[in-house]
Amino acid sequence: MFYLRLARGYRVPDLGRWLLTALAAAVVAAFLLRSLGRALSDPIGGADALVRLLWCLPPLAAVAWFAAVAARSVPARRPERIAGLTAAGAGSWRIRTMIAGEVALACTLGSVLTLLLFLVLRNDIAGPSLAPDLGMGVPLPAAAPVTLLALVPLTAGIAAGCSVPVAETLPGGRTRGRTGFGPLRIAAPIGLVVIGAALELIALRPGAPADGRPIRLPAGLGTTSTAALGGWAACALGLALLTGPLLAWTGRLLAVGRPTPLRLLAGRGLTAQARRLGPPLAVLTLVVAMVLTTIRYWIGTPDSADALPAVEACLVLGCAAAAVIARLAEVRTDRRVVTEALLRLGTSPRLLFGAVALRTLAVGTTLLLTGGATAALAAAGLR
Repeated sequence: MFYLRLARGYRVPDLGRWLLTALAAAVVAAFLLRSLGRALSDPIGGADALVRLLWCLPPLAAVAWFAAVAARSVPARRPERIAGLTAAGAGSWRIRTMIAGEVALACTLGSVLTLLLFLVLRNDIAGPSLAPDLGMGVPLPAAAPVTLLALVPLTAGIAAGCSVPVAETLPGGRTRGRTGFGPLRIAAPIGLVVIGAALELIALRPGAPADGRPIRLPAGLGTTSTAALGGWAACALGLALLTGPLLAWTGRLLAVGRPTPLRLLAGRGLTAQARRLGPPLAVLTLVVAMVLTTIRYWIGTPDSADALPAVEACLVLGCAAAAVIARLAEVRTDRRVVTEALLRLGTSPRLLFGAVALRTLAVGTTLLLTGGATAALAAAGLR
């Protein structure tokens, strides 16, 4: 009943976030039920069943990531809701639990709708092509789909509850986070990039001996060597962790010397928000780089494309993009007070729009650098 009353106050962004969460959970539930149906159809192939179940982990992690970022933005974008709950006697931990329950409820709705569709199709409605994926003709244990589908709301709810800092859930209690990066936070990803690049160069140098135990990649991407895969993974992780510091350095570069008001506003704003924009933008850039590399390989290698990885890639890409949009909305809400103060001081709206455009250009250039390097290293390691 509480969540029904809460939903009455939903605005369009809140309703869109709720529906997107339910839709993403429904797609993940479909992947889980498909793996269950294939396991029922072929109970002997235990290894294949485990591989199919592991294929469900990337979309499940993507939904949890989107739920965490979206839940973190709720206190900032809806302070009146948090103020009302606090006035009613809800403490910090209870508010976090309520936000987590709202996310879990949306995931539960999407999972239940998928389960109903799965049961309807099993009732001799699906054609022969879908029969192995549904496990038709084999009794369905009642506990199996319930246990699998419980993973979706449980994972998303825990991620959402843990993502909201306690200090940010109380009106007036929001603390300004740090904007800088410590030496360890910068040295670790640089070391990963250097080590990963060295490993991949060693694996790809001319005349290098063939790897005796090549690794067969999923999604029809052929094989690669252990050193090349490990080097690319280290480089990709290092470049993702460097996204935040690179954004901060780009902001400082914009404001270096004797900047104009446009450069000063753009640079200071980007430096202040680099710590919060870095993680979602890094995840989105990494996903886009992997998707583009996969598409390039599929185009160059006919008959190697696979439908299931393509659908999962679309879901992961959509969740990453939605997480970036949610974080941008949170940042815009936080900067509303600063923007209003600048307008009262007589700042031209054209100047503010130019600062936003310059920040966007700087962010795009940085992401093009990190994403292009990730995609180039991935394409070099495929064979």
